[in-house]
Amino acid sequence: MLTIALIRPGESEYDSQGRVQGNLDVPLSIEGQRQVERVALELGGTELEVIYGPDCEPAWETTERLAGLLGVKAKSIADMQNLDHGLWQGLLIDDVKRKHPKVYRQWQENPASVCPPEGETLPEAQDRVQTCLAKLLKKHKQGRIGLVMPEPLASLVRAHFGQLDLGDLWHAGADRPAWEWIEARPASTIER
Repeated sequence: MLTIALIRPGESEYDSQGRVQGNLDVPLSIEGQRQVERVALELGGTELEVIYGPDCEPAWETTERLAGLLGVKAKSIADMQNLDHGLWQGLLIDDVKRKHPKVYRQWQENPASVCPPEGETLPEAQDRVQTCLAKLLKKHKQGRIGLVMPEPLASLVRAHFGQLDLGDLWHAGADRPAWEWIEARPASTIER
């Protein structure tokens, strides 16, 4: 069986400010770089074969740094860029909550039913994630690999393998560890 180390990217300035980053390219902050170093120490000796990551910052920067620190290959995984939050990108989460309280509440209660203005829906992102994971599972039947995923895509990966109810995606990563093991057994999908 394949085991995946699902790794959150290191923090960017947008993360520390409570902004909606979406798929904007924002580099790791100094704290984010430290976080990657701590994850590398924790993952040392776990015998990861490769670390995959999307080609957007800070996920790709995290992927490259981790791979270098662990002495494994870094590979880009196409179509796994973060959810496009459209016009919300760059805004403070609190501003979205204040200016669009109904939509904010709907995003908390039923995120699959919301499309940020000029953005992408969660079901659209889920389709991308499922297609990419299917390709990954064909390539890796067993062993251990790393997968760097920003939120909410990391939540979609967890949900795909039956290890998470989506819940409040605004704060999905807040109570999660920097990385976790996921057994690659496809399970549920988001209700549409």
